[in-house]
Amino acid sequence: MIDIKILRQNPEIVRKALHDKVTKWVNLDEVIRLDLARVSLGQELDALRARRNALSAEMGKGKPEPEKLAEAKELKEKIQTLEEEFAKIEEEFFVLYKKIPNIPSADTPIGLTEDENVVVKQWGKIREFDFPIRNHAEIAEMRGWIDKERAANVAGSRFAYLKGDLVKLQFALIQWVMDTLGDSTVLDTIIAEHGLKVSNKPFTPVLPPYMIKTAPYDAMDRLEPREDRYKIEGQDLWLQWSAEHVLGSMHAGEIFAESEMPVRYIGYATSFRWEAGTYGKDMEGIIRMHQFDKLEMESFSVAENAHDEHLLFSWVQEYLMQQLEIPYQKLQKCTFDIGKPNAKGSDIEAWLPGQQKYRETHTADYMTDYQARRLQTRVRRTSGDVELIHTNDATAFACGRALVAIMENYQNADATITVPKVLRNYMGGKEKI
Repeated sequence: MIDIKILRQNPEIVRKALHDKVTKWVNLDEVIRLDLARVSLGQELDALRARRNALSAEMGKGKPEPEKLAEAKELKEKIQTLEEEFAKIEEEFFVLYKKIPNIPSADTPIGLTEDENVVVKQWGKIREFDFPIRNHAEIAEMRGWIDKERAANVAGSRFAYLKGDLVKLQFALIQWVMDTLGDSTVLDTIIAEHGLKVSNKPFTPVLPPYMIKTAPYDAMDRLEPREDRYKIEGQDLWLQWSAEHVLGSMHAGEIFAESEMPVRYIGYATSFRWEAGTYGKDMEGIIRMHQFDKLEMESFSVAENAHDEHLLFSWVQEYLMQQLEIPYQKLQKCTFDIGKPNAKGSDIEAWLPGQQKYRETHTADYMTDYQARRLQTRVRRTSGDVELIHTNDATAFACGRALVAIMENYQNADATITVPKVLRNYMGGKEKI
């Protein structure tokens, strides 16, 4: 949630955010009205409770007078009535208040459609092939690496069996990323190159739960749209949609010491997405699947370092892509596309020769204290003050899309794949699969 002070002191900032994020489901005037009403009622209740307490003290000194007994009875009834009214208004207020999106950062481009995202960089030389280019689905079929037909018999459409060397390549990728993000010297290099004011503290590997309760999912502000999530029938559990949802909520209600900051995780999880409304899109291969594996970065940091932490995540993404030598372009996402809890966001799109276009492989999200406010994840500063932490999350690799990019960019005429140099040690020295 946004800071209530912003709503009360600068409502026009909120109104602009609603416009720039194309948020049509929030009536800001009604939110403000309900907030004023609950504040007024709260003050009235405080005054009545104070009078009740004073009256109780007076009556405790001896036999109470009939007038005071009558007043006490009247106060009790009035307080009960107002408490019921307050609870109703409070519930109505928070339903709407939670719908207000985070305020976009000043450097986020204003755009009312995803077409207004800004390409800020292109890297890598697009390979010229001297043989007919195949897409990843054609290569995988020739090599026997992907079996969607049998998966459909077992689990339905948009599932797949991955087999053989493609599985080994995925686990090589995972181990390489874990090693890279666990190496403070690599982080030192990235931090120095880009002049960032952040720690070189390595990422801690995490295998998180694949399920999440409704309350923390909602507090992360990642539960909606529910039609894209898988609910466990008869239980207060959902299959998580991405690893950061269970990483970002793992410290709910906790207070870190400032000396612990930043806390960085690299989580690996199999994730589940219904992909509602996408039928007919990307039916070949493994682009849009109901089940997919992801390596996700998550961090908790103090406010003054959090934006540089976001930039670190973004540069880490570029470093990984450059080490794999896969051409890509980087997008600065506009206000429409950054997402409800985000203050800022960027994407990386890998070049896919089989499609002759760039496709999204990474996203980096900066949420400021928006998630932490409901999660109540805080930090105790050396001064003794307790503040909300700031959160960042970013894709290290969506494994399926990474495999697609490797297969298509490193393909050979005989449908073998040249293994990227940085992965060969993790593939037992193999140069081709």
